[in-house]
Amino acid sequence: MEVILPLNEFSPLNSEKQASETIKELEDCEENGVLIKNSRSTLKVSEESSKSPSSPCEKGESGRISNGYSAVQSPAGCNGNSDGDDGACPLPSAACEVRELNKLAPTGRETWSKKADFLLSVIGYAVDLGNVWRFPYICYQNGGGAFLIPYLLMAVFGGIPLFYMELALGQYHRNGAISIWRKICPIFKGIGYAICIIALIVSFYYNTIMAWALYYLYSSFTSELPWTSCNNVWNTQNCTNYFLKGNITWTKYSTSPAEEFYTRQVLQVHKSHGLEDLGGISWQLALCLLFIFVVVYFSIWKGVKTSGKVVWVTATFPYVVLFILLVRGATLPGAWRGLLFYLKPEWSKLLTTQVWVDAAAQIFFSLGPGFGVLLAFASYNKFNNNCYKDALVTSTVNCMTSLLSGCVIFTVLGYMAEKRNEEVADVAKDTGPSLLFITYAEAIANMPASTFFAIIFFLMLITLGLDSTFAGLEGVITAVLDEYSETLGKRREWFVLGLVIVCYLGALSTLTYGGAYVVKFFEGYATGAAVIAVVFLESIAVSWFYGMKRFCTDIKEMLGFSPGWYWQICWVAISPIFLLFIIASFLSTPLELKLFNYTYPYWTAVVGYCIGTSSFICVLSYMVYKIIITPGTFKQRILRSITPEVEESETPNSGVHLNTV
Repeated sequence: MEVILPLNEFSPLNSEKQASETIKELEDCEENGVLIKNSRSTLKVSEESSKSPSSPCEKGESGRISNGYSAVQSPAGCNGNSDGDDGACPLPSAACEVRELNKLAPTGRETWSKKADFLLSVIGYAVDLGNVWRFPYICYQNGGGAFLIPYLLMAVFGGIPLFYMELALGQYHRNGAISIWRKICPIFKGIGYAICIIALIVSFYYNTIMAWALYYLYSSFTSELPWTSCNNVWNTQNCTNYFLKGNITWTKYSTSPAEEFYTRQVLQVHKSHGLEDLGGISWQLALCLLFIFVVVYFSIWKGVKTSGKVVWVTATFPYVVLFILLVRGATLPGAWRGLLFYLKPEWSKLLTTQVWVDAAAQIFFSLGPGFGVLLAFASYNKFNNNCYKDALVTSTVNCMTSLLSGCVIFTVLGYMAEKRNEEVADVAKDTGPSLLFITYAEAIANMPASTFFAIIFFLMLITLGLDSTFAGLEGVITAVLDEYSETLGKRREWFVLGLVIVCYLGALSTLTYGGAYVVKFFEGYATGAAVIAVVFLESIAVSWFYGMKRFCTDIKEMLGFSPGWYWQICWVAISPIFLLFIIASFLSTPLELKLFNYTYPYWTAVVGYCIGTSSFICVLSYMVYKIIITPGTFKQRILRSITPEVEESETPNSGVHLNTV
């Protein structure tokens, strides 16, 4: 029996003393759960050492350690016979099986303190502000309860398989979104850089929405909420408060106190004329965003050890608030009208293509593969963690949260319709942030104990956003630190500080009086199609270049079982088709943006798509660069560029994971 390490160099151990010392060292490694290797040496147990006492090992074919590492059974038997048919062969127990790898990898990579830290972090990332405002609107717009059929189908055959794939990749290879491609398919390394650029663009506008919520939270600490009356300095003559006065007629020119507080006091969009004239920076929002980024920095600067503790609050608090608001909303007059409008199925909608497109896009952006976050989070897991179960649990929680959020929103919309004496469809015309900051805020303002409900509601919005920001920046941090570990590995705090400063400076345009137009612009053009195209290439690279057989072997090495035919078919064919379907819908349907009374001019679409494709260009640019720097003929360059690279000092997953020999 011989245990062969990467360089296949043989250094015979000719004495029983040497063999016994080697066995003892291997047993010590087994106790620690980590097999420590020397990249310049190979262990060979000779016939003399085979007589030393050790635990038995079953006879069988060559075992496999990671990708390319093997534990090969010697052709000689225990007694020196060449047939090797004599019963059990004494071997070091550590060479037979290392059942658990619960310590740090040889590279010193940290792991989650608890399994719950990882689950809450992933749930906090997947469940964000979009679950509260986007899903309810998409659901009722596309047939109510009937929409759940395409939504669940797209989740089962598209979203969840991609979610599972990223968790498995990150956990096995233990690398961020950039360096992981060296171990999968080096020519696709540009995907990692594209992911980082997309995450930065998202951070430029996403956190501004939390700044709005923080301003609302600050304004809620009063006995009377400021958006309940029309007697404020920012109100206009069109302000109509139909909650406090009787026989008030609501016209098309009427505006509610909540709408004017949002547009004229928080955003101050009346001081801007659109993207051509954004106006000055709102110092109130600038301070709110600064506070948000300070919280973000001190939550993630030390890594998952600190962020894993913070999510115990930020990931669980929204569910407490959602249940409180659901109970309160269900007791309001007219709540049943909202729920009926939300869930009543319109089966004819299923015959339209747009419903299926919206379902695919919603589940994709809700689960969030392609942003490097799942790769980063999973890379801090223990090697034998059951990422399959994690994928199913977190995906289910995410989908159920979307349904719950819809019920919370529409019970209140039914109440609003009852008060206005209008149809629910007329009340639910607001979409995106306006649904939360205008419609829902107005309903809260006219409830008993309105101050309490306003405080917990806007706290919920902030915590929902914080989780996603933690995750998005951690995806970038892990990717960059893993790729440039020699330079930045011991300077995480300074790198995180620099990254947060860049994000804050990049968000300044969203803090202007026309900042809401910038947020809508980035949300509509800059990231959607780009991230879908990146994930499409990722699925192709893993399934077709890295190879489904190799990928399934990796999963079996971690979990003890291989993915079934369903998962393999999804990864090879269904998920890529699912992504192509979304990309085709984006390209075939020109996006026309409008916010408040402002219609975006044509040039914004051109600029927006240029920003979106700028991240995708990283993929193509790196492909060309990789082929140029690789030596050999053109064919040799291509072959080397698609072959996983493993350094002498490491396995493809940055550690030796020896299962059964």
